[in-house]
Amino acid sequence: MNKKIFIACDTIKISQVKKILKYTNTKKLKIGYKFGLEFLNSKNGRFFLSKIKNKITFIDLKLHDIPNTCMSAVKAIRDLDANYLTIHISSGLEALKATKKVSGKIKLIGVTTLTSISGKSLKQIGYDKKLRNLVVHQARLANKAGLDAIVCSAKEAKYVKKVFKKEIIAPGIRFNSNKNDQKRIMSPKEAFNNGCDWLVIGRPITKGNIKKNIQKLIQHLN
Repeated sequence: MNKKIFIACDTIKISQVKKILKYTNTKKLKIGYKFGLEFLNSKNGRFFLSKIKNKITFIDLKLHDIPNTCMSAVKAIRDLDANYLTIHISSGLEALKATKKVSGKIKLIGVTTLTSISGKSLKQIGYDKKLRNLVVHQARLANKAGLDAIVCSAKEAKYVKKVFKKEIIAPGIRFNSNKNDQKRIMSPKEAFNNGCDWLVIGRPITKGNIKKNIQKLIQHLN
Protein backbone atom coordinates (compact mmCIF):
# COMPACT_ATOMS: atom_id res chain seq x y z
CA MET A 1 0.00 0.00 0.00
CA ASN A 2 2.93 2.33 -0.66
CA LYS A 3 1.27 3.98 -3.67
CA LYS A 4 -0.61 7.09 -2.52
CA ILE A 5 -3.38 8.64 -4.60
CA PHE A 6 -5.57 11.69 -4.04
CA ILE A 7 -8.84 11.40 -5.95
CA ALA A 8 -9.96 14.84 -7.17
CA CYS A 9 -13.67 15.25 -6.37
CA ASP A 10 -14.27 17.96 -8.97
CA THR A 11 -18.05 18.19 -8.93
CA ILE A 12 -20.86 19.97 -7.11
CA LYS A 13 -22.99 16.82 -6.91
CA ILE A 14 -23.04 15.18 -3.48
CA SER A 15 -24.34 11.97 -5.09
CA GLN A 16 -21.24 11.83 -7.32
CA VAL A 17 -18.90 12.36 -4.35
CA LYS A 18 -20.65 9.54 -2.48
CA LYS A 19 -20.07 7.27 -5.50
CA ILE A 20 -16.40 8.29 -5.62
CA LEU A 21 -15.96 7.55 -1.90
CA LYS A 22 -17.70 4.18 -2.24
CA TYR A 23 -16.09 2.84 -5.42
CA THR A 24 -12.52 3.97 -4.79
CA ASN A 25 -12.32 2.05 -1.53
CA THR A 26 -9.39 -0.36 -1.95
CA LYS A 27 -6.67 -1.85 0.24
CA LYS A 28 -4.22 -1.95 -2.68
CA LEU A 29 -3.66 1.83 -2.66
CA LYS A 30 -3.56 4.54 -0.01
CA ILE A 31 -6.43 6.83 -1.03
CA GLY A 32 -7.14 10.43 -0.06
CA TYR A 33 -9.79 12.81 -1.40
CA LYS A 34 -9.19 16.28 -2.79
CA PHE A 35 -11.92 18.93 -2.66
CA GLY A 36 -11.43 22.17 -4.53
CA LEU A 37 -13.15 25.49 -5.08
CA GLU A 38 -15.95 23.96 -7.13
CA PHE A 39 -17.15 21.63 -4.36
CA LEU A 40 -16.41 23.93 -1.41
CA ASN A 41 -18.32 26.80 -3.02
CA SER A 42 -21.35 24.64 -3.80
CA LYS A 43 -24.48 24.95 -1.67
CA ASN A 44 -24.04 21.72 0.32
CA GLY A 45 -20.36 21.01 -0.28
CA ARG A 46 -18.85 22.45 2.87
CA PHE A 47 -21.45 20.83 5.12
CA PHE A 48 -20.91 17.42 3.48
CA LEU A 49 -17.15 17.73 3.87
CA SER A 50 -17.56 18.54 7.58
CA LYS A 51 -19.29 15.16 8.04
CA ILE A 52 -16.63 13.00 6.34
CA LYS A 53 -14.88 10.81 8.91
CA ASN A 54 -11.92 8.41 8.75
CA LYS A 55 -10.75 9.60 5.32
CA ILE A 56 -7.64 11.54 4.29
CA THR A 57 -8.95 14.90 3.09
CA PHE A 58 -7.18 17.54 1.04
CA ILE A 59 -8.71 21.02 0.79
CA ASP A 60 -7.44 22.59 -2.41
CA LEU A 61 -8.19 26.27 -1.80
CA LYS A 62 -4.91 27.44 -3.37
CA LEU A 63 -4.82 30.45 -1.07
CA HIS A 64 -3.21 33.45 -2.72
CA ASP A 65 -3.62 36.64 -0.75
CA ILE A 66 -2.08 38.93 1.84
CA PRO A 67 -0.75 37.20 5.00
CA ASN A 68 -3.66 38.19 7.24
CA THR A 69 -6.30 36.92 4.79
CA CYS A 70 -4.48 33.61 4.29
CA MET A 71 -4.21 33.14 8.08
CA SER A 72 -7.87 33.98 8.57
CA ALA A 73 -8.91 31.51 5.86
CA VAL A 74 -7.01 28.71 7.62
CA LYS A 75 -8.72 29.53 10.91
CA ALA A 76 -12.10 29.52 9.13
CA ILE A 77 -11.70 25.94 7.88
CA ARG A 78 -10.23 24.36 11.01
CA ASP A 79 -13.59 22.80 11.85
CA LEU A 80 -13.31 20.62 8.72
CA ASP A 81 -10.38 18.66 10.25
CA ALA A 82 -8.65 18.44 6.89
CA ASN A 83 -5.28 16.74 6.56
CA TYR A 84 -3.91 18.94 3.77
CA LEU A 85 -4.44 22.51 2.51
CA THR A 86 -2.89 24.37 -0.44
CA ILE A 87 -1.42 27.86 -0.67
CA HIS A 88 0.27 29.43 -3.71
CA ILE A 89 4.00 29.85 -3.08
CA SER A 90 3.74 33.06 -5.09
CA SER A 91 1.80 34.54 -2.14
CA GLY A 92 5.28 35.34 -0.80
CA LEU A 93 7.49 34.20 2.06
CA GLU A 94 5.72 36.33 4.68
CA ALA A 95 2.29 34.88 3.83
CA LEU A 96 3.67 31.32 3.74
CA LYS A 97 5.32 31.63 7.15
CA ALA A 98 2.28 33.32 8.71
CA THR A 99 -0.09 30.66 7.35
CA LYS A 100 2.17 27.82 8.49
CA LYS A 101 2.19 29.32 11.98
CA VAL A 102 -1.60 28.92 12.32
CA SER A 103 -2.09 25.71 10.32
CA GLY A 104 -1.75 23.42 13.35
CA LYS A 105 -2.25 19.75 12.40
CA ILE A 106 -3.11 20.62 8.79
CA LYS A 107 -0.23 19.91 6.41
CA LEU A 108 0.35 23.06 4.41
CA ILE A 109 1.11 22.42 0.73
CA GLY A 110 2.89 24.99 -1.39
CA VAL A 111 1.60 25.18 -4.97
CA THR A 112 4.33 25.86 -7.51
CA THR A 113 3.49 26.68 -11.14
CA LEU A 114 0.18 25.10 -12.18
CA THR A 115 0.35 22.05 -14.46
CA SER A 116 -1.97 23.85 -16.90
CA ILE A 117 0.80 26.41 -17.52
CA SER A 118 3.31 25.98 -20.34
CA GLY A 119 6.53 27.89 -20.97
CA LYS A 120 4.66 30.07 -23.45
CA SER A 121 1.87 30.98 -21.02
CA LEU A 122 4.49 31.69 -18.35
CA LYS A 123 5.98 34.38 -20.60
CA GLN A 124 2.50 35.80 -21.27
CA ILE A 125 2.05 36.29 -17.52
CA GLY A 126 5.38 38.12 -17.35
CA TYR A 127 7.81 35.59 -15.84
CA ASP A 128 11.20 35.48 -17.51
CA LYS A 129 12.59 32.38 -15.77
CA LYS A 130 12.48 29.02 -17.51
CA LEU A 131 9.62 26.91 -16.20
CA ARG A 132 11.74 24.27 -14.46
CA ASN A 133 14.00 26.91 -12.89
CA LEU A 134 10.98 28.80 -11.58
CA VAL A 135 9.49 25.65 -9.99
CA VAL A 136 12.81 24.80 -8.28
CA HIS A 137 13.08 28.41 -7.06
CA GLN A 138 9.53 28.14 -5.63
CA ALA A 139 10.44 24.83 -3.96
CA ARG A 140 13.37 26.52 -2.20
CA LEU A 141 11.02 29.21 -0.92
CA ALA A 142 8.56 26.58 0.36
CA ASN A 143 11.45 24.91 2.17
CA LYS A 144 12.47 28.23 3.73
CA ALA A 145 8.89 28.77 4.93
CA GLY A 146 8.79 25.31 6.54
CA LEU A 147 5.90 24.02 4.43
CA ASP A 148 4.95 20.35 4.75
CA ALA A 149 4.51 19.43 1.09
CA ILE A 150 4.67 20.75 -2.45
CA VAL A 151 2.43 20.48 -5.50
CA CYS A 152 4.32 20.39 -8.77
CA SER A 153 4.22 18.65 -12.12
CA ALA A 154 5.63 15.13 -12.06
CA LYS A 155 7.99 16.32 -14.79
CA GLU A 156 9.72 18.60 -12.26
CA ALA A 157 9.56 16.25 -9.26
CA LYS A 158 13.11 14.87 -9.53
CA TYR A 159 14.52 18.44 -9.62
CA VAL A 160 12.28 19.60 -6.75
CA LYS A 161 13.37 16.60 -4.65
CA LYS A 162 16.94 17.94 -4.62
CA VAL A 163 15.89 21.10 -2.75
CA PHE A 164 12.69 20.00 -0.96
CA LYS A 165 12.85 16.78 1.09
CA LYS A 166 9.22 16.49 2.24
CA GLU A 167 6.13 15.24 0.38
CA ILE A 168 5.79 15.92 -3.34
CA ILE A 169 2.25 15.83 -4.74
CA ALA A 170 1.71 15.75 -8.50
CA PRO A 171 -1.44 16.54 -10.47
CA GLY A 172 -1.69 16.32 -14.27
CA ILE A 173 -1.67 12.51 -14.21
CA ARG A 174 -3.07 10.73 -17.26
CA PHE A 175 -3.27 7.08 -18.35
CA ASN A 176 -2.98 8.15 -22.00
CA SER A 177 -2.20 11.21 -24.11
CA ASN A 178 -5.57 12.88 -23.43
CA LYS A 179 -4.36 16.07 -21.74
CA ASN A 180 -7.73 17.89 -21.30
CA ASP A 181 -6.68 21.32 -19.96
CA GLN A 182 -3.34 20.13 -18.59
CA LYS A 183 -0.03 20.87 -20.33
CA ARG A 184 2.63 19.01 -18.30
CA ILE A 185 1.38 15.46 -17.82
CA MET A 186 2.80 12.03 -16.93
CA SER A 187 1.48 8.52 -16.46
CA PRO A 188 1.08 7.26 -12.85
CA LYS A 189 4.02 4.85 -13.11
CA GLU A 190 6.31 7.51 -14.64
CA ALA A 191 5.31 9.99 -11.93
CA PHE A 192 6.16 7.65 -9.05
CA ASN A 193 9.43 6.71 -10.75
CA ASN A 194 10.23 10.42 -11.01
CA GLY A 195 10.05 10.90 -7.24
CA CYS A 196 6.42 11.81 -6.49
CA ASP A 197 4.96 10.75 -3.11
CA TRP A 198 1.28 11.40 -3.94
CA LEU A 199 -0.52 11.63 -7.28
CA VAL A 200 -3.69 13.65 -7.81
CA ILE A 201 -6.01 11.94 -10.28
CA GLY A 202 -9.45 13.25 -11.22
CA ARG A 203 -11.13 12.59 -14.56
CA PRO A 204 -9.24 9.37 -15.45
CA ILE A 205 -10.80 7.84 -12.30
CA THR A 206 -14.07 9.73 -11.76
CA LYS A 207 -15.42 9.78 -15.33
CA GLY A 208 -17.18 6.60 -16.40
CA ASN A 209 -16.97 3.40 -14.35
CA ILE A 210 -15.09 4.42 -11.19
CA LYS A 211 -14.57 0.87 -9.94
CA LYS A 212 -13.12 -0.28 -13.28
CA ASN A 213 -10.92 2.82 -13.48
CA ILE A 214 -9.43 2.10 -10.04
CA GLN A 215 -8.69 -1.48 -11.12
CA LYS A 216 -7.07 -0.12 -14.27
CA LEU A 217 -4.85 2.13 -12.14
CA ILE A 218 -3.86 -0.77 -9.84
CA GLN A 219 -2.96 -2.92 -12.88
CA HIS A 220 -1.00 -0.02 -14.41
CA LEU A 221 1.08 0.35 -11.23
CA ASN A 222 1.84 -3.38 -10.84
